[in-house]
Amino acid sequence: MAKIRDRTEDFKDAVRLTAVSLEYNESKLAAIMASFIIHKPRQRSPFTKAALKTLESIGALEQFILKHRKDYVDLHRTTEQERDSIEQEVTAFIKACKEQIDILKDSINDEEANTKGWLGIKADTANTDTIAHKHGVVLILSEKLHSITSRFDQLRAIRFQDAINKRIPRRKLNRNANKNTSLVDSSRTNNLEFKEPDEIQPEPLRVQQQFLDDETRALQVELTSLLDAVQETETKMVEMSALNHLMSTHVLQQAQQIELLYEQVSMSSYNIYISSNVLISFLGKVIFI
Repeated sequence: MAKIRDRTEDFKDAVRLTAVSLEYNESKLAAIMASFIIHKPRQRSPFTKAALKTLESIGALEQFILKHRKDYVDLHRTTEQERDSIEQEVTAFIKACKEQIDILKDSINDEEANTKGWLGIKADTANTDTIAHKHGVVLILSEKLHSITSRFDQLRAIRFQDAINKRIPRRKLNRNANKNTSLVDSSRTNNLEFKEPDEIQPEPLRVQQQFLDDETRALQVELTSLLDAVQETETKMVEMSALNHLMSTHVLQQAQQIELLYEQVSMSSYNIYISSNVLISFLGKVIFI
């Protein structure tokens, strides 16, 4: 059996002679010969570029959350407006990343629809593998974004729990003040019982009534502020829950799509294997005849 000879050097010599015959200068000749050693980087597809851009956006979101985590959770480091600003930026980040993932998914669906031939049968098995790989890429991006949003939900829960705990001691102090005031008033009333009727003055009653009115107004203001905070928190939680639900649904759909494509590829590989065996058997019979 003849040995295989490497003709790479012969090809390089032929290219060099052709370049000299075409009167290429030294710089062009050096560039051509260097291309045999240093290959040009492979051109990335639009899908790959978009996927890498989405991955960078998700990474930027993760870095932003890590950078402002302490400022968002600690009530003494920043104001309420600054924490709301951080939350708005994170929400905008999440929406932008999800839109990029949806664009990738739509491009995969369009490519998958274009590969179907007559009667909806897929014509190219290799392209099916590529589509399955792209679905896997989108699934990885979706899971990474979902993981980051889940961690931010934990930070939000800590923030609002601290806000609730901050208001509860104030209400306890007000209750203790009411108890102390009632004790003082009761002692004054007991002292007044031992005095003559002419010496009794209505001043303590007016003070107690004024204090009760002030306490009632303070409680009304506090309850109103708590109601506003609860409504605002509920709105934000509903919005983030909707985003998380969309991400979870998106991840589930991607996983189901990949499983379906895997089954189709496995069936195609099995059919090719059977066809190859049948063809080999047929060729063997023809040669024997």
